[in-house]
Amino acid sequence: MSTKTLLPLLCAGMLGVAEAAVVVKAVPYEIDGEAFEGMLIYDDAITTPRPGLLMVPNWLGVSEDSAKKAARAAGDKYVVFMADMYGKGVRPTNAVEAKTAATFVRSDRSLMRKRAQAAVEVLKAQTAQVALDASKLGAIGFCFGGGAVLELARSGAELQGFVSFHGNLDTPNPSDAQNIKAPVLVLHGADDPSVPAEQVAGFIAEMKAANTDWQLVSYGGAVHSFTNPQASVPGRNQYHPVVAARAFKAMDDLFSEAFGQR
Repeated sequence: MSTKTLLPLLCAGMLGVAEAAVVVKAVPYEIDGEAFEGMLIYDDAITTPRPGLLMVPNWLGVSEDSAKKAARAAGDKYVVFMADMYGKGVRPTNAVEAKTAATFVRSDRSLMRKRAQAAVEVLKAQTAQVALDASKLGAIGFCFGGGAVLELARSGAELQGFVSFHGNLDTPNPSDAQNIKAPVLVLHGADDPSVPAEQVAGFIAEMKAANTDWQLVSYGGAVHSFTNPQASVPGRNQYHPVVAARAFKAMDDLFSEAFGQR
């Protein structure tokens, strides 16, 4: 994707208006001397400073499909920065490559947290580029990214909300949930085979033990990747437009409350 592109979206189904052009800008950055490149996504017709959302994409990482997901999340209410969790030279093109890249990061939760937090700092630094209110920041993630956002929450990140869409819920250090400083919202497919019932039960026990502010919404009839229009494996990874719309609304409700926008 070029340094700056316009992502046209038919917004009756995406952003709730007739048509909009969302700006997508590549943003290079470094972590310990290693090159990374995320994406800044926003509606440039809005000039009033908006809250910012860090978005961690699914295991395919930074891509045009992920940019479309970010644009749906951003709408005209948020500036979104999509984190690069793998490094600029790693861009999976299929499930095998994605699994390899995601497994490398998931196997080292301290590395996962470090890369997610570095992306938060990049988002904060975008106030000179876009109308961003850096005092109002949250994080969202999808599948692999949902799990990464939960790890960011467990690290004690200073954000105002964390939302996981059909993400992994397991963690090697459940007691770290005591570090969570903001509301957590998990949007889960009730029939998701990738996140089995015992993992859900473990997450609920973890949240209760930490006495944190959390919600888990379990959508009947939904499986993994229910927000992904490209997901088409019935019973395993499948787009569910009705549930997707409900989930994005739940996300928006949480951040409207967290950012005092009601």
